[in-house]
Amino acid sequence: MNQSVMKALNLLNFFTVETPELTLREIASKAGIPKPTAYRLLTSLESGDFLYKTKETEHDSKYRLGLKLLELGQIVADQLEVRTIAFPYMQQLAQEINEVIHLVIVNQNEATYIEKVDSSRALRLNTRVGKSSPLYAGSGPKMLLANMPQDQQRDILAADTLYRNNQPINKQQLLEQLEKIRENRYAYSVGEQDADTTGISYPVYDYRDKVIAALAVSGLSSHFEEENLEWIKEKSKQTAEAISRKLGYRGPDF
Repeated sequence: MNQSVMKALNLLNFFTVETPELTLREIASKAGIPKPTAYRLLTSLESGDFLYKTKETEHDSKYRLGLKLLELGQIVADQLEVRTIAFPYMQQLAQEINEVIHLVIVNQNEATYIEKVDSSRALRLNTRVGKSSPLYAGSGPKMLLANMPQDQQRDILAADTLYRNNQPINKQQLLEQLEKIRENRYAYSVGEQDADTTGISYPVYDYRDKVIAALAVSGLSSHFEEENLEWIKEKSKQTAEAISRKLGYRGPDF
């Protein structure tokens, strides 16, 4: 990581419950750097709302932690909460349908898998906790992309050519898929991340009725046919709704 960025971020560590406010002089002293250098780093943090200046005089300035840290902290808290709440429901669903269950979230314009429960079948999928993938590849990522604000969605799809499995994607068809996902409230994919596999995903809502994750079920395509497909869809939908209700969702039934 860029050394200037690291130096700036390290300054945040000097703020504690006991010392929520620090002067420029105090920060420079704690960091062991000249005041002009400290001031430059603090100004960068201030411009990003990581700090705000409470007082400024000719000889010194005072700083407190900014609201951007509260915003980021809430995002982390929400992610931890949904993972903790979802996990036992995912385990129960895996026992019932014996397929691989994932929990997927948006992370820096990509889809990141934050939880996984395996099936007892000998099935190897190209997924793991912490893995990221494009938001237009797989049922879980597409569920998240479909429920993004349109401006953010446009930014992600702005490239002239999008690729999935090294093949170009028809962007118009993708946009039509996303519209259908929003209408049907579930996503379906075949072979988009792993050959001969099918994925089905349902949205996970929070107390603001906002989609914050996707519950994704994956397995061999031969298991996702006819009556078994409808059974998997119903069980997955019920599980996603149960998780959402636990998170405070008060919207209509799935």
